[in-house]
Amino acid sequence: MLEEVERWLSTRSWSATDRPLHQILAAKQRTGRTVSVVLPALNEEETVGDIAAVIRHDLMRQVPLVDELVVVDSGSTDRTSEVAAAAGATVVHRDEILPRLPAVPGKGEVLWRSLLVTSGDIVCFIDADLRDFSSDFVSGIVGPLLTDPDIDLVKGMYDRPLGGAAGQGGRVTELMARPLLNMHWPQLAGFVQPLGGEYAARRSLLEQLPFPVGYGVELGMLVDALHLVGLDALAQVDIGVRKHRHQDGQALGRMAAAIYRTAQLRLARGHLIRPSLTQFERGGDGFEPRTYSVDTEERPPMVDIAEYQARRAA
Repeated sequence: MLEEVERWLSTRSWSATDRPLHQILAAKQRTGRTVSVVLPALNEEETVGDIAAVIRHDLMRQVPLVDELVVVDSGSTDRTSEVAAAAGATVVHRDEILPRLPAVPGKGEVLWRSLLVTSGDIVCFIDADLRDFSSDFVSGIVGPLLTDPDIDLVKGMYDRPLGGAAGQGGRVTELMARPLLNMHWPQLAGFVQPLGGEYAARRSLLEQLPFPVGYGVELGMLVDALHLVGLDALAQVDIGVRKHRHQDGQALGRMAAAIYRTAQLRLARGHLIRPSLTQFERGGDGFEPRTYSVDTEERPPMVDIAEYQARRAA
């Protein structure tokens, strides 16, 4: 490990308990910074309501940490929107945001568009499939951004149990993202959960970043933030244990392909092709191929979008 990374681990890795809630609130009041929480959601009616209700109760009613709670529904066919609204979240449908630009499927697309329907100085992203959710997830990763003006982006780190085994989750992280980062961006080797969906950043940073539209968004954001603001502006906070729905092996393969492509684009711009991934499923006549296109599209920095510029000028 690089000496720079060892130093970073000792100065930019914390626990959520290192910053008590009263200290975070005092910093928020002193700085006047506002906080938006965004939950990207696709068919998450079983969990999105509980998450929204906890944030609403703990961090909006009991204490004024979160100013805005927005669920962006990316085309759910279940009751995700109704459940989220009943829990007190503002629900916005992906296709209603920036309608002149047709939406494409993908998590990164939803996160990118969320910048147009939120106003917080700090934007916190939380995945909508979490179980046993604690509001410490939000306060823990938002805390450093409110108390330390030199920090621009904070990732959550946690244990990810799989089938009762501690630390066995995050298979794409271990098999794809971590090797890529260690080989090509060794300054980022200290991140425990580089692909984790729980993180917060200053709007002033997010609006300058391109957003891969699919599963590559977390890796792309981390790499681009490193180049834009430097390692010392990045941090991570231990928020305990993350329990969520796990994907099957083939879905993980598609995620890995998108993440690899995101890395590839950042290693060598140009020579673009339309990559695909072929996987196999057993059918009546043996193994049958299924070919999927790999996300290659990226959205430009939000600060370049005319509608966003107009909103800022208003």
